[in-house]
Amino acid sequence: MGKVKKYFQGVVKEGKRVRWPSRETVLKSLGVVLFITIVAALWLSLDDVIAGQLLRILRDTFVK
Repeated sequence: MGKVKKYFQGVVKEGKRVRWPSRETVLKSLGVVLFITIVAALWLSLDDVIAGQLLRILRDTFVK
């Protein structure tokens, strides 16, 4: 049990040494991440719709 306690004490000690970013920096970074995530989701959704339409056209062409 002593090793576990010592480990977590080290974690807390290192956590105090970290230079944490300011609130403004975090919010700007969050904005960038959300923007890229939304754009990627829209792009992939559009790609999925287009691929589905193409596959439907191919299926209908070869089934008839």
